[in-house]
Amino acid sequence: MATLHWFRNDLRLDDNPALQEALQGGELALAYVIDPAFWQEDRWGHRKTGPFRTRFLWESVADLQRAIEDVGGCLHILEGAPHDVLPTLMSDLGCQVLTAQAEHTPEELDAELAVDRAVASLGGHCRWVEGLTLYHLEDIPMSLDALPDIFTQFRKKVEKGSEVRMPHPAPESMTCLEADDLGELPDLASFLKRHGMALPVDDARAVLPFRGGASEARARLKHYFWDTEKLAVYKKTRNGLVGADYSSKFSPWLANGCISPRRIASEVARFEDTVEANDSTYWLVFELIWRDYFRFVAMKYGAKIFHKKALKPDSPNRGTQRHAFEAWKEGRTKDSFVNANMRELARTGFMSNRGRQNVASYLVHDLGIDWRLGASWFEHLLLDHDPASNTGNWIYVAGVGNDPRPNRKFNTRRQAEMYDGDGKYQTLWSGDALELDVR
Repeated sequence: MATLHWFRNDLRLDDNPALQEALQGGELALAYVIDPAFWQEDRWGHRKTGPFRTRFLWESVADLQRAIEDVGGCLHILEGAPHDVLPTLMSDLGCQVLTAQAEHTPEELDAELAVDRAVASLGGHCRWVEGLTLYHLEDIPMSLDALPDIFTQFRKKVEKGSEVRMPHPAPESMTCLEADDLGELPDLASFLKRHGMALPVDDARAVLPFRGGASEARARLKHYFWDTEKLAVYKKTRNGLVGADYSSKFSPWLANGCISPRRIASEVARFEDTVEANDSTYWLVFELIWRDYFRFVAMKYGAKIFHKKALKPDSPNRGTQRHAFEAWKEGRTKDSFVNANMRELARTGFMSNRGRQNVASYLVHDLGIDWRLGASWFEHLLLDHDPASNTGNWIYVAGVGNDPRPNRKFNTRRQAEMYDGDGKYQTLWSGDALELDVR
């Protein structure tokens, strides 16, 4: 029986459960779909996938294609709605089964349902395989209905009652079915121009010259864990603002599935066995558990987390003051620390975790603006955007999510004194007026 594996946010061969399932069958075909839905404008007027994210994605797909070819396979690159192009390829190649990584947020679930129906109409079937999280959904010691609404309660239960599954190695060889036309990645500049955007320009002030792909993810892990052993001081430095190594910076590769959380956790364990085990090594895994939690919250509550008042229907109403919002986006507020962070985001597609908490708090609690506008802007720009984590963090800071505190308002001036006492970060990102294309 022939199987088509559809790569989604799992752009790797290493530790890819859905691909592993596809490899268990008979003949195999591989595909990636450029879905135009990801470049549409959202309700706030932002292109959902901006230039930084698009470039990182293009690099990740190209890296995946090279890796597949290196082990003897080939990757079909399709452009169109998945429910149109995937069944057509299955018919052309004689595939009866489609495997893909399961997603758990509304737009992705709608895409799965449409693909399911289209494949079923041809007499085939789909297998949606869990692969996004550190802890497998079946291994957490609770049902989704019983998922605690406080992270600490969840963390303690999984740390006590669950084991992280061992990662699977990448296949050493594969033989793939091949259509007459494999397709190819469109030229990046032309693709962006088609969607009203320009090629992103690298900024020398960026914390890292982020490049997409599983090989880049492995190189970053090697650098941070083994070449520099910065993992050993992660907890002490993770709130930094300037430079490549104050934190792991794994999140863009995790968001695109260039590396799995299980692979990172297994390397942490190896580091603890061979170098040092301390609060910092624990804390990196702690952050991966946070990432899991936001995904399980998305599974439990579905579309509710994307609503204005999310999990707290009694929360205050906030507005959509566009003038103030545009000033926030462009780093033109009255707060120099917020401005510096927003300029870094606009110029590089990245912002530190400390910065994200502060700018989100400022937008919601100081400017009184609906958190969904901020989340939309982050989705457009952030290299590491994924819907569960982006939304989970925004509703947490906005006070409408999984936060036991009623008002998590950050004192941004105090935060600047604590984390940028010498003003180095604010000076680095001061003064450049931004002209932003937000289409």
